[in-house]
Amino acid sequence: MSVGHYENFPVASVLMPPALRAPVSVIYRFARTADDIADEGEATPEQRLAGLSEYRSGLDAIASNRAPESGLFRDLAEVVRERALPLQPFYDLLDAFSQDVVKTRYADFPELLDYCRRSANPVGRLMLHLFGMADERNLAWSDSICSALQLVNFWQDVAIDWHKHRVYLPQDEMRRFGVSETHIAERNCDPAWRALLALQVSRARAMLDSGAPLGRLLPGRVGLEIRATVQGGLRILARLDAIDYDMFRNRPVLRWHDWPMLLLRSL
Repeated sequence: MSVGHYENFPVASVLMPPALRAPVSVIYRFARTADDIADEGEATPEQRLAGLSEYRSGLDAIASNRAPESGLFRDLAEVVRERALPLQPFYDLLDAFSQDVVKTRYADFPELLDYCRRSANPVGRLMLHLFGMADERNLAWSDSICSALQLVNFWQDVAIDWHKHRVYLPQDEMRRFGVSETHIAERNCDPAWRALLALQVSRARAMLDSGAPLGRLLPGRVGLEIRATVQGGLRILARLDAIDYDMFRNRPVLRWHDWPMLLLRSL
């Protein structure tokens, strides 16, 4: 797992087969730098959207077999060509990052899940294409894992996202549990907050469990990578349970001493 960006995704880790580390690194570089355009620094929304539009132009150049201008997109074009990767997942990522610039609230869980479909699922789908195992069943399992990991990241980062003026908790469920944004602003972990977050954590855990067969199906180090990723997500959720969903004062993260246990559980 990486540190910082996409921290719950496998990105060229030591478990990744050596032959795949270079293409995975290029894919990660694309996703990380595009995400930075949408989320980092002091750029205006207009500047962020313009930067993401330039990335779309880079993808358009690859799609039309034109030579991209930047080194990143030349590297990406080579990976796409050599590995026969679809371009749609890359476009989906840019759509999600563009949405982050202009959309800060989500009406309900299906709307949030649609965001995850474009912000998280493309990573797993591209990995399966790299592995040569992108059939319908595997893609569905991967989508479940990746969307769940995105949700895990949301629930551990409620406070961080609040300072970016974003709330990923479904608005209809906040109302149903009697939770307002004042709870976040005041870091109020009362029974209503805990009940709302217990639902979110339970749902993410069920999604990780439903996608877990993918890690048992994929062979060798690839399967181990997926199993370790699922275990990492489950570990974060367990810590959210343990702290009564007070991620404001004790944000749960994976530390170096978690890895021996996670790898043991993955074997």
